[in-house]
Amino acid sequence: MSLPVLAAYDEKAPSAYMPEPVSQQLKKTRCVGRTLVKGLVVVFALLTCLQSLQVVDLRSCWSDGAADASAELCPQAHAVVPKKNGELWTSLGKAFGTDTFKERAVEWLGGAIRVPTQSYDKMSPVGQDPRWDAFGPFHDYLLEAFPLIHSSLELTKVNTYGLVYVWKGSDPSLKPVLLAAHQDVVPVNPDTVDKWNHPPFSGHFDGKRIWGRGSSDDKSGLIGILSSIESLLERGFQPARGVVLAFGFDEEASGIYGAASISKYLLSKHGKNAFLLLVDEGGGFSQEFGGVFATPAIAEKGYIDVRLEVTSPGGHSSVPPAHTTIGILSQLLVHYEANPYEARFARGTPMYLKSQCLAAHAPGISHKLRRALKGAVKSDKALHEAQKELFKDPGFRAFVGTTQAIDLVNGGVKTNALPEQAWAVVNHRIATDSSVDAVKEHDTALLQGLAQEFNLSYTAFGSQITGKDAPAYGTLTISDAWGAALEPAPISPIDAPEYALLSGTIKATYNAHRGLDGDMNIVVAPGIMSGNTDTRYYWALTPHIYRYNHHNSGNGTALANGVHTINESIDADAFLEMIKFFTTLILNADEFRA
Repeated sequence: MSLPVLAAYDEKAPSAYMPEPVSQQLKKTRCVGRTLVKGLVVVFALLTCLQSLQVVDLRSCWSDGAADASAELCPQAHAVVPKKNGELWTSLGKAFGTDTFKERAVEWLGGAIRVPTQSYDKMSPVGQDPRWDAFGPFHDYLLEAFPLIHSSLELTKVNTYGLVYVWKGSDPSLKPVLLAAHQDVVPVNPDTVDKWNHPPFSGHFDGKRIWGRGSSDDKSGLIGILSSIESLLERGFQPARGVVLAFGFDEEASGIYGAASISKYLLSKHGKNAFLLLVDEGGGFSQEFGGVFATPAIAEKGYIDVRLEVTSPGGHSSVPPAHTTIGILSQLLVHYEANPYEARFARGTPMYLKSQCLAAHAPGISHKLRRALKGAVKSDKALHEAQKELFKDPGFRAFVGTTQAIDLVNGGVKTNALPEQAWAVVNHRIATDSSVDAVKEHDTALLQGLAQEFNLSYTAFGSQITGKDAPAYGTLTISDAWGAALEPAPISPIDAPEYALLSGTIKATYNAHRGLDGDMNIVVAPGIMSGNTDTRYYWALTPHIYRYNHHNSGNGTALANGVHTINESIDADAFLEMIKFFTTLILNADEFRA
């Protein structure tokens, strides 16, 4: 067999069998690479322009995980609209959007604001303290403003000024809905009246906002409920499921005469676990991380005020000791603030559940935090990384852990007399995964070293800690300041049909007010109350306690509306949406069958 003849090699004319030189290959590769980069830049610029025009959403291009993964982290209910009473709901929705109804609603709330109902700390019982008499005129106003309610519902006055309305349902086998609010408002400091844009009890409407004490906290909630029911009665609606209204009158002073008495009354009339669900003041909705989130509070932190009292011998201030009682107390308080409670981001807590919803549904959350939160479901390392990121926000950290704030201090009576006594009160808001006893143990141990350093006989919450038989320079006593310590509230379930009912109602209300369709225009994420509401007395009435009144907080929180300070106000449109929410909730609950 003859072999092929090989052609002679010519380096100037490469044959098909010989590779190009490496330098030539690199030159072509760089050229292709530059072309590819330029193309990607052009494509990205085009997408950015489309994003700015809201034609596309780039965030969806690199979202972490599929939709089903998000659903696992934070399941969302479908929007729930009334079916049996759908025509009534639609008709009322149209009526609520008219200028005529708006004027009526504004006057309902403005009239309530014009009746001052201030409650104060440490008031004497009803019948002894004349300041309670302010609630009589408010009851007269409600009677005049809502005639159908007072002719159709049963009204019981509990402890004189507590209001319990019962709207009986036609089916007694159905557990009634309990809607709560409070009549009282925090006092207006007389020294700040001239700082209000409009007088604090004027109920002034400037065409957009309703101004005055209680406009946001909580007469908007109370009047919103009554406005809804009065409107339903005007259309001839009669519920199958009963509706009970509980309006306390001293929520701002811990509810010891109002909600505490109402709770006993409701338990005696209805028994334990007698209500489908309870909705009271609390969370609303706002924009967070590029999305709209509604936050029903499913729990409340606990509460205790710890009083520190130091005593030591008195005398003339010209011959002072190294440390007076005020000086010792000051060092104790500095030690407090130098040793804050360690906050712990724990699975199953309300703020953990809220963060999981942010990870699943907030488009603007950082990739790093989203990845950590999703991994935190099973990984302790990821949980720690999520905590590290989230705790950069002091507000979030405060919601998670037990907090302490030195709010009261007193000592001394004269400049030339050594103070024989000095005291302070430290307010604690107790984390949902902690307890009153845990706070007592922490504070007791925290101050023991300084008690020994200053040679003080130390008593903590009724127990002698040091110095019982030994001579001491003075005493240190810490105690529950008012005897009103409160454990953290039970966490209401979010995997229950009752929570889905509330969530679906929130979504339906939000959509209807804006003419939207779909289930994801607003995300419902559980949260927590930093303070305490009247629900602290209602734990036995139902496990389904949700603190939410559908207040539109825009880009901020309800506290930005002047709550507890000057210039309290509410947007009239937001108030109308609250009325729509309570209407939708009553109608949806009426058709609900678990």
